[in-house]
Amino acid sequence: MGSLDSNPASFDAFAADAEGFQPLNADDVRSYLHKSVDFIYDYYKSVESLPVLPGVEPGYLSRLLQSAPPSAAAPFDIAMKEIRDAVVPGMTHWASPNFFAFFPATNSAAAIAGELIASAMNTVGFTWQANPAATEMEVLALDWLAQLLRLPESFMMNRTTAGARGTGGGVILGTTSEAMLVTLVAARDAALHRMGSNGVAGITRLTVYAADQTHSTFFKACRLAGFDPANIRSIPTSADTNYGLDPTRLLEVMQADVDAGLVPTYICATVGTTSSNAVDPVGAVADAAAPFGAWVHVDAAYAGSACICPEFRHHLDGVERVDSISMSPHKWLMTCLDCTCLWVRDAHLLTDSLETNPEYLKNDVTDSGAVTDLKDMQVGVGRRFRGLKLWMVMRTYGATKLQEHIRSDVAMAKMFEECVRADDRFEVVVPRNFALVCFRIKPHDGMIEEAANRELMERLNRTGKAYLAHTVIGGKFVLRFAVGSSLQEERHVRSAWDLIRKKTTEIMSGKM
Repeated sequence: MGSLDSNPASFDAFAADAEGFQPLNADDVRSYLHKSVDFIYDYYKSVESLPVLPGVEPGYLSRLLQSAPPSAAAPFDIAMKEIRDAVVPGMTHWASPNFFAFFPATNSAAAIAGELIASAMNTVGFTWQANPAATEMEVLALDWLAQLLRLPESFMMNRTTAGARGTGGGVILGTTSEAMLVTLVAARDAALHRMGSNGVAGITRLTVYAADQTHSTFFKACRLAGFDPANIRSIPTSADTNYGLDPTRLLEVMQADVDAGLVPTYICATVGTTSSNAVDPVGAVADAAAPFGAWVHVDAAYAGSACICPEFRHHLDGVERVDSISMSPHKWLMTCLDCTCLWVRDAHLLTDSLETNPEYLKNDVTDSGAVTDLKDMQVGVGRRFRGLKLWMVMRTYGATKLQEHIRSDVAMAKMFEECVRADDRFEVVVPRNFALVCFRIKPHDGMIEEAANRELMERLNRTGKAYLAHTVIGGKFVLRFAVGSSLQEERHVRSAWDLIRKKTTEIMSGKM
């Protein structure tokens, strides 16, 4: 595609019509958004028919779009045409009902509307005074979601029974990585304070713990928080505990560290690990941590959404004894990226570590102590109005519809699991939790099982009719089938299973 500036004079008339540069001209806003909404409508109507994985090569986009920024203005329709012609063909369509890889990135009409309105307002709510509504909406949305999850009131800013402001609190961050990082920093500083350490002199004695199934971002966050890599404990799991953290083994490792003069500081328990959806026993982990005063964080990024349903809430039993918990509604609760909710039992421990108080942000409301400025519960200072889309989702759909959404996905995953178990060429590698099925082709007639399963995944993904990802569990190469894309219906799951069976038959018969 040639440069849009190859004939700048062609846009002279367009530029001449403008009475100076007006980037927020109300008529333009209306026109551009109407066209964008039409594009989104067409996209959702057609995404099912698009290849889930694009057939493009690295660097494709730079060959389709001009390499230098344009100097002259262009009609909005030009940009929209380039999106259709160049961007869409290079997209991996997470919105596709044929997307079964990783965990879903759910969305909804209410979330999109909330994101649009928040983006249009474009507020930077670092303090309460900078935008009272944004701060209070975030607190309200977090307290609502905490109630849906039946979290103890100690995690809420506004206690529901007494009506008073509690010591706990929450904040909406971008990712689980951020939630881990800020709580690691708070736990680090609290441990150093208990030790009477001068500054960070004692940091080399601090130890942190997680199961080997914990997301890799945890170990990255530990390094960012300054923990010595030699003091980061990855505790092996096994099929005996369905790859969940063994609290007895955890206790043994922590005691050995204490005997060596180290200080157990932080434990990450996961509800719904990425590889297999394993669940660490929250209550037992909290009990193991208690004698050492170690901070316990619960990462429920994906599976936490399911805990709004009473039948799944038991996975959070014992949460009243942990220090923090995070979950990401952008994974399974119909709220578009990015939206990770973090609750802490003592917000002061977080703000003591993360507070900034420059002169230009000082104000009477903050000084009064009547509010918590959310900038002091995150790494940065600036922040988006994320609370609006989360509130819009809960306000529009209510608990009943959100529970229906979770249960529908779980039912489809159960159906897929039953199909796998009924075909003796396959095995379910770990018991299904929530809406993820981990399966593989069983060893057959001297077949190299990893090669066969890798070939199956590649053949499936090449068709563009389904997209699956893999993991390794207990040394086995395993396919992950994650149900939950917002547009998925039972027919999409059945169609994917038919395709899996067909490609498996081709592999076993030696067909290429």
